[in-house]
Amino acid sequence: MEALNSTQVSQFFLKGFSDYPALEPLLFLFCSTMYLVTLLGNTGIVAVSVLDVHLHTPMYFFLSNLSILDICYTSSFAPLMLVHFLSSQKTISFAGCGIQMCLGLSTGSTECLLLAIMAYDRYLAICRPLQYPVLMSHQLCLLLVGFPWVFSFSISLTETVIAMSQPFCGHQVVNHFSCEILAVLKLSCGDTSVSEALLLAGSTLLLPMPLALICLSYTLILVTVLRVPSAAGRRKAFSTCSAHLTVVVLFYGAVIYTYMKPTTKEAHVSDEVFTVLYAVVTPMLNPVIYSLRNREVKEAARKVWNRSWTSR
Repeated sequence: MEALNSTQVSQFFLKGFSDYPALEPLLFLFCSTMYLVTLLGNTGIVAVSVLDVHLHTPMYFFLSNLSILDICYTSSFAPLMLVHFLSSQKTISFAGCGIQMCLGLSTGSTECLLLAIMAYDRYLAICRPLQYPVLMSHQLCLLLVGFPWVFSFSISLTETVIAMSQPFCGHQVVNHFSCEILAVLKLSCGDTSVSEALLLAGSTLLLPMPLALICLSYTLILVTVLRVPSAAGRRKAFSTCSAHLTVVVLFYGAVIYTYMKPTTKEAHVSDEVFTVLYAVVTPMLNPVIYSLRNREVKEAARKVWNRSWTSR
């Protein structure tokens, strides 16, 4: 009977924050500012890392890829979300919804893995400095960056195809500001157990395991740093580790809350708030936490800026 009641869906209505129309102009200003900062900050990191030869190291190679990833991740939904804040027509086509879902899942999953790889890179650089140039070769760097993109896209494409193949019934109102997979699955009138099992398996593989590697890496780093005789060196290392862990906790905490809690048919505004936290706020903070507090990056940015002006 449920299959008989399913309808051919051509578009979805993204409800977003439409229950709070007075807040939408403020949300537009808030989110557009964060999106602009994200674009400028991450583009600046990529440009400086490419233009300054002193930053052609594995650490800044990973940072550049993180910046590119953050731009892609946020851009998969932010432009449409900003348009919908100022429009009463908050719709997205069925194909557009699938594309947005796949891009959001794949880039978010890639970031989970890349953050773990960056923590491992810092562990090798700090705890095994003599072997670091040999262990972190250029070929290995390319492999460590390429694998998360391919692996995450494969999983995300499978999850998206299965989710969008579900029969949809009723109003087709997605209680979210984007085609987030859990929000879309709540509209299905079919059996979503396969999608939910696949999501749980993917979440277990992409969340607790990388997070455990990050925690282990930074624990070993802290143990090594405690043996440093210089108090100034210890303070600098502790400051860097705490800053990196702040972003990790913010990102992983919000993602784990979203994808590893028990699934229910009821939607809550907190789901959207946590999505904004890991999908908008964290990409904006990454350039500040990982790079702009770094003296090497600031010095390289100054040199690039001076060269661009003197060459005119």
